[in-house]
Amino acid sequence: MSSLQRTILKSKLPPTIPSGRIGRADSFKKSRIRDYKPCMWNEFFAEKADVAVDEQRTFRVYKTKQPEKPGPVLLLLHGGGYSALTWAHFCSEVTSMIHCQCLCIDLRGHGDSRVDDEDDLSADTLSKDIGDLVVKLYPEEVPQIYVVGHSMGGAIAVHFAYMALVPSLIGITVIDVVEGTAMEALASMQSFLRSRPKYFQSIPNAIEWCIRSGQVRNVDSAKVSMPGQIINCTTNKLATNDLPLTDEVLEEAHHTSMFPNAFSISEDEEVGNAGDDGAESVDFKKPTTTKAATDAAKNYTWRIDLAKSEKYWVGWFSGLSDKFLNLRLPKQLLLASIDGLDRTLTVGQMQGRFQMQVLARCGHAVHEDRPHEVAEVISGYLIRNRFAEAAGEFRCHMPSC
Repeated sequence: MSSLQRTILKSKLPPTIPSGRIGRADSFKKSRIRDYKPCMWNEFFAEKADVAVDEQRTFRVYKTKQPEKPGPVLLLLHGGGYSALTWAHFCSEVTSMIHCQCLCIDLRGHGDSRVDDEDDLSADTLSKDIGDLVVKLYPEEVPQIYVVGHSMGGAIAVHFAYMALVPSLIGITVIDVVEGTAMEALASMQSFLRSRPKYFQSIPNAIEWCIRSGQVRNVDSAKVSMPGQIINCTTNKLATNDLPLTDEVLEEAHHTSMFPNAFSISEDEEVGNAGDDGAESVDFKKPTTTKAATDAAKNYTWRIDLAKSEKYWVGWFSGLSDKFLNLRLPKQLLLASIDGLDRTLTVGQMQGRFQMQVLARCGHAVHEDRPHEVAEVISGYLIRNRFAEAAGEFRCHMPSC
């Protein structure tokens, strides 16, 4: 065979396999290992500040940069147990689509906020905290404010708007919280909280649990939001104060996974069929954690003990649907499932009293699982209501379920 023939035939062959040990279990294992290195707040926000409302209350806030053109302030309220950092990726997305500024708050008892009575998580108290903080931040003139809340934060956003604490409020978006389904879920809430690990050996281990348990399905979101939910057991400070982590800590965390099986199936992967009786295989999806491994290193624990807030749960959600519908503001509801609507909201939606959008392929933390899509929906809504102008080449899409 001539050299010309060999060249022609070689050019039509698939690329050669690189030399090395291909197909070994350790090589496959490395390809399956995810990076759980936590991210810093300043990758998403322009500034952070501790705002003292009075001698008893100091709240941590995060802000994005001022928009190039005039636009509203998006007041973002996180859910129970989360922190302001849950909105990090959403803020990056929405500020690239419309001219606005994002203001994220660590609510009472959460994140880096410090108050004398952290156990008072009633809807009225949380709403008044937000109103007082807004007035403190803007003493001369309060700008146009559009409030967005997720889960408990969505319920508090409705209470906040219903109490009319800020006259410049222009609209509201509630993410994945409905009175009917929320009240039904309260019966199993304590069981869910008991099923969570009480301690984590490291911040990367906590991020790994967050992803494998299905609390958040977007690993990039978990890297920035999870450190805002746990505290260092020694210093009693939020885990974000331990960042950035040294290479030694990251290497140790890499070898001390909470999950003994490196090939455990994560929440967003195939999990098999339900049983013969039609019951969902909930236990199968939950990652297996050895109690000895968890208790061996109690370096981090949860920032807030949500179980102690049980007496306030009914107050958060009772009468929520009626209050939402009776708000004399443009209203938007984002859900992870169409089955989440209760009767009151179903009637209201059929009457066109609010805009509803269902985002598929996501869990309860809709804004963390799909920050780009949530930003698109909210940006489009603000543009259609002429509350904000599009930035760059963003195009407004019509809503749909």
